[in-house]
Amino acid sequence: MRKTREILCLKWEKGLALRQIARSLNISHSTVKDHLSRAELAKLSWPLPEDMNDNVLEELLFPSRLNRIPSHQPDFAYIHKELRKKGVTLELLWTEYKREHPDGYQYSWFCDLYRNWRGQIDISMRQVHKAGEKLFVDWAGQTLPIVDKDTGETRPAYLFVAVLGASNYTYAEASLTLDLPSWIAVHCRALAFIGGVPLLIIPDNAKTAVVKPDYYEPVVHAAYQEMADHYGTVILPARARKAKDKAKAEKGVQFLENWLLAPLRNRTFFSLFDLNQALRLSLENLNERPFQKLEGSRKTLFKALDKPALKPLPPTHYEFAYWKKAKVNIDCHIQVENNFYSVPYKLVRKQVDVRITATTLEVFFKGERVSSHSRCSGRGQYATDSSHFSPAHRSYLEWTPERLISWAENVGTHTSHLVRRILETKAHPEQGYRSCLGIMRLVKRYSQERLEAACNRALESGACSYKSVNSILEKGLDQVTFGGAVKAFSYSKHANVRGPKYYSDKEE
Repeated sequence: MRKTREILCLKWEKGLALRQIARSLNISHSTVKDHLSRAELAKLSWPLPEDMNDNVLEELLFPSRLNRIPSHQPDFAYIHKELRKKGVTLELLWTEYKREHPDGYQYSWFCDLYRNWRGQIDISMRQVHKAGEKLFVDWAGQTLPIVDKDTGETRPAYLFVAVLGASNYTYAEASLTLDLPSWIAVHCRALAFIGGVPLLIIPDNAKTAVVKPDYYEPVVHAAYQEMADHYGTVILPARARKAKDKAKAEKGVQFLENWLLAPLRNRTFFSLFDLNQALRLSLENLNERPFQKLEGSRKTLFKALDKPALKPLPPTHYEFAYWKKAKVNIDCHIQVENNFYSVPYKLVRKQVDVRITATTLEVFFKGERVSSHSRCSGRGQYATDSSHFSPAHRSYLEWTPERLISWAENVGTHTSHLVRRILETKAHPEQGYRSCLGIMRLVKRYSQERLEAACNRALESGACSYKSVNSILEKGLDQVTFGGAVKAFSYSKHANVRGPKYYSDKEE
């Protein structure tokens, strides 16, 4: 009120004009005019009475809002709930409020009162999330031990948390691993639990979710993205080091650690199933627990807000698959997990994308599926589709059985026989190309004489493969006859090296 007194003094005592007063006090001339008008309405005169303090002067010039409060107070809990529905705004709710109460608050005052009310409720409820829009997911930092009955050893169980933005409806599940299959599996069960699909799923930048974190364009893991495509939702990772982007998940994790994990801290669990059963019972109680500062509970709010807005679940359950890249060899096969799968011959030496599930393996080239096989078990198995080999396809290949046999004949008879044996034992000769090429490359490390001797030993032992020949050469067995007699070779002369004659003399 100091400037108000100066305005009255400069006008009524000094007689200055409005703009002169404004320049003197560094305020607008409209403010000066407003204060003088209020003083005239209050029938003030100069000098002001000595007993008029600033509070009395302010009340005379600016009557308190309390004297003008409408009798109809807005239902802010209802407003807060309605704002989480798609398309609902404060202006629309104020319009509906004024339609029922024409003498109610004006729009700006209505908004101020609502924001003040919202600031007094739980911090987790301050953000306005649209119904069915976001599902926040995260791993809790705290773990629970699972004890092995036989050994007494313990291993940690990790808590997965999923929270819907609008209703705070919560899902939790324990998992023994944090790998990609577990990450996908808990998502599928979370969506089944809520019975629908949100528009967005908000994870953090964990390695199971994001391959390459980036502030603007993070790269989502291919398997995670495929799961999202199956359910018709979008993965929107939170920005790195921006905890507010997933405040619901952070608060949900903290809340669950206090209300789910802490009460179970003194219980002993011997299996993951028992732990998840206990978590499910506690979770039901949590979702039905009444809010402290709002009406209803997570479950009632979920049924009223989120559930009607969620998209339906797809008719088929998602089957986990992971992706990798592979290069097509000249035998028209790719190698995946030590097994071999055929692809069309036109893709020889091309890089392809491989989608692998528990039962099938699919090969894609430039987004188009080019082959599909049942997944092989064990090691060294072949899955070959004869249609992938065209009668004219050898003209596209650098190597042929005739060329491989011709090369082997230049090395020696035993090498030639071994190569023929490898090609003849395969359902398709192309399946033996890898072994033959591997044997060819051994010439770079060993002489042709040693390779010929190694092939001879492999034929005698019936181990006709590249690995057998390579092992024979590495261990020097090509210099030992298959019957056990030692070929002539030089050895180091040393006092502790007796040589073969030493044992021959002993026998005599």
